[in-house]
Amino acid sequence: MADKDAAFQSLDEMAAEGDSMDMNAEASLEELDALRTERDEFRDKFMRALADAENTRKRADRDRREAENYGSTKFARDMLPIYDNLRRALQSADESELEVNKALLEGVELTMRELISVFKKHGIDPIVPEVGDRFDPQLHQAMFEAPVPGTKAGEIIQVAAEGFMLHDRLLRPAQVGVSSTPAS
Repeated sequence: MADKDAAFQSLDEMAAEGDSMDMNAEASLEELDALRTERDEFRDKFMRALADAENTRKRADRDRREAENYGSTKFARDMLPIYDNLRRALQSADESELEVNKALLEGVELTMRELISVFKKHGIDPIVPEVGDRFDPQLHQAMFEAPVPGTKAGEIIQVAAEGFMLHDRLLRPAQVGVSSTPAS
């Protein structure tokens, strides 16, 4: 009988060990699930941080390009009156002054060409509307409106000042006079 008691005791011990192994296995599975959850959270945080870093890089690149292209906007606007004055000086010279002030006018013309060259180099392009063109509010500023016979409403009848674009942005609209509907 002692053998039976020892065998039963041994079986009880084995069952207890099995229960403890089941508990350890259960604890290990719970621990494994917790580690998987933590791993997934870290992966998600990593992917978000990676995406955030990429967005920051793209934003910085876009800001750098905009600074290169449009950083000189204020300076360019300040240069436009110089262009206008040189243009007026060349237009005001009449035939009698051409021979007398030939050297002066030539200097003004060379200065004007150099200014236009610098404008082109920096992406500043003139908007030069012609009389008879259609008024475009995206590019033109109407300085006045007048009924002019033989024209259609919305046609440009006079160009007061050229406009300018800085790359793809309007720097200054062309200043124009626009025809209104002719009076009957």
